[in-house]
Amino acid sequence: MTVVVGAPAPDFSLPTDGGGSVSLSALKGKTVVLYFYPKDDTSGCTKQACGFGEAMPDFGKVDAVIIGVSKDSVASHDKFKAKYDLPFILASDKDSDVTERYGAWVEKSMYGKKYMGIDRSTFLIGKDGIVKAAWRKVKVPGHVEEVLKAAQGV
Repeated sequence: MTVVVGAPAPDFSLPTDGGGSVSLSALKGKTVVLYFYPKDDTSGCTKQACGFGEAMPDFGKVDAVIIGVSKDSVASHDKFKAKYDLPFILASDKDSDVTERYGAWVEKSMYGKKYMGIDRSTFLIGKDGIVKAAWRKVKVPGHVEEVLKAAQGV
């Protein structure tokens, strides 16, 4: 399954850092930046998370909520969030259900071995629950700025 720009974003409910939970339907009326990343506390994922963290004041000006999603456990998210003082929600998609619905669970290849993993992807969801933009196979440098610019135009 995949998500199409201009279509309703699939609803979800996931456990989050701090023992909470988040659902897309509860955020209706807010712009949502939903990003999928492979693993807590790895170099690219840390750079991406810290980039979103540093840009939080600017995302706040457009009433945007940022949610980072990976297969890591809530306990792992708690450590990652505390280590880098991340000011946004980290959600745990242990069964890859939401990741699959957004088309971010893909076959990857490393050193000739094939395996399933998260394709670094970001979705900008409007206040009306419609997908406004989608980025796939994200390269970290410049990505946060690109997403912020798109969020400012929503």
